[in-house]
Amino acid sequence: MAPPLPVIFQLMIVGAFGTEWSVKYNQQEICALKGSTVFMNGTFTHPENLTGITTFWMINPAHEVEPTDMSEDPDFSGRVEFFTDEQKHFSLKLSDVMKKDEHQFCFRIRSSVEEQKWLGKPGIELGVTELYVEAPEEVTEGQTADLTCKTTCSLTDPKFIWYKNGHPLTTKTIKNNQLHLQTVSSEDAGSYSCAVGGSQHLHSTAHSLRVRYPPKSVSVSISPSGEIVEGSSVTLTCSSDGNPPVKNYTWFKEGETSPVGSGHSHSPLQSGSYYCEAQNEHGSLRSAPVPVVLSGYSTILYVAVGVGLCGITAFLAVVSWRSRKKRQDGNTDEDLYVNLDPRSHPPDDDASSDHDYENTAHKPCGQV
Repeated sequence: MAPPLPVIFQLMIVGAFGTEWSVKYNQQEICALKGSTVFMNGTFTHPENLTGITTFWMINPAHEVEPTDMSEDPDFSGRVEFFTDEQKHFSLKLSDVMKKDEHQFCFRIRSSVEEQKWLGKPGIELGVTELYVEAPEEVTEGQTADLTCKTTCSLTDPKFIWYKNGHPLTTKTIKNNQLHLQTVSSEDAGSYSCAVGGSQHLHSTAHSLRVRYPPKSVSVSISPSGEIVEGSSVTLTCSSDGNPPVKNYTWFKEGETSPVGSGHSHSPLQSGSYYCEAQNEHGSLRSAPVPVVLSGYSTILYVAVGVGLCGITAFLAVVSWRSRKKRQDGNTDEDLYVNLDPRSHPPDDDASSDHDYENTAHKPCGQV
């Protein structure tokens, strides 16, 4: 069986020029993150005494199709750079890697003699991946949870970094590409993403982790606050934190075993201390008792009547005191005049006295 044509051609070149054609890549497969910068490296040789040696890169070589320089391809414009040195090392730098860059990249050597050229085939297979988090959507408090940072191809020696709500995690157990949450609590709920060292700006899509837990922080508020008149409206409201949200609220009066109400709010009709119990499918929790003071109408009425009577009594006492004071402070000129004026004295009840008075008043002086 005859050897393949490329080998025959290679042997002919070696025999003629003393050095063989060769292209050796450092890696045959490369996995790169979308948006990152990737390097493809290797070494090459060619027969001695050739002139006009040029090198370039191409993608997806096809049989009997003349390779073209990929730097002339509009899809790679401004994103590729080629490097070679005197030791015949070569390198391709590809920036802002895209999913459509998944091709086979080959290094091409060409001389001024049409027949003297070489294509390093097979080339480097480039795979492009994005990071994504594989994890449960929900987990119950007290259980364990594993979050895995995954790719569609194998990155080279990646160092995985985990983030919660955009902040790096340093206190959690990280092994390879996995984040282990031991004894999950409600505080572990949040948005998780991952990245790899050197490309921290290329986070995965965030994954939201929900944690189911029993009611927490159960409390009761009262409206209005302070002393409340019996028969008026007073409302107790129960609030809590739980996942799933609490829907069952039960009200109790301290000192009694039977419930006195249910629902998010309760309106008590008696004084006492009340508390609520919040419950979901994972457990229940009671609030601290809240005192409620209801004052009766009769108490307030008695207070109002008492205040009124006291006011009236005080007013009469002042009037009486002023009257007595006026009588005690007599002997004024006006009072003296009234005492000396016979007309100021009231008439006697006896009719004859009136008559004698009248006759005496009309007699001349000296007459009796």
